[in-house]
Amino acid sequence: MVEDDPTFVTAAELREREARAAAESDGRDPGDEFAIPSRPDRRYPRNGGVEYVGGTVFSFDPGLDREDGDGGLVALVESVLDSEAYRYGDWFDLPMPLYLVHDASTHDTFRVAVRDGRVEVHVLPETESEGIRALYDRLVEASEEAFEWTVERRIEEP
Repeated sequence: MVEDDPTFVTAAELREREARAAAESDGRDPGDEFAIPSRPDRRYPRNGGVEYVGGTVFSFDPGLDREDGDGGLVALVESVLDSEAYRYGDWFDLPMPLYLVHDASTHDTFRVAVRDGRVEVHVLPETESEGIRALYDRLVEASEEAFEWTVERRIEEP
C-alpha cells in the first residue's frame, strides 16, 4: 500500500482523533481512559420531555459471570450511590435499573444503568471525566477482590 492511498476512517474514529488532539493541546493525557470524546446533543421534542442523541458511554465490567444475574451488581451500585457523595433516583419504569446520578464532590451529573453484567455510565452534556473516574474508583473500592474491573468507552452516533 502506498502512503498516499486513502484509507477508510469511521466518523467515530475521526471524533476520537479530534478529542485526542484537543486533549494534547490542553495538556491532558490523550490516553486517558475516562476522556469524553463526544457529548450528546440535548433535544426537546414537541410532545414534551428531553432526549439525548449521540454521546459517550462508559462500560465498567467486573470481569465475573455472576450466578445472581445483575442482582449483585445492582446491589453494589446502589451501595456506592447510597454514600454521601451522591444524590440519585430511579424514576423510570424499565426492565433494568437506570439512575440519574449527581456527584456532589465533582458536581457532575450522569445516567447509570446496570445491564448484562456491566455498569454503564451515560455522559450528559455537562458531565466531566472526574465524575466518571470517581464513580469507577468507588465501585472498585467497594467491590470484592475477585473482581477485575475493565473500562470500555463507546461513542454513540447521533
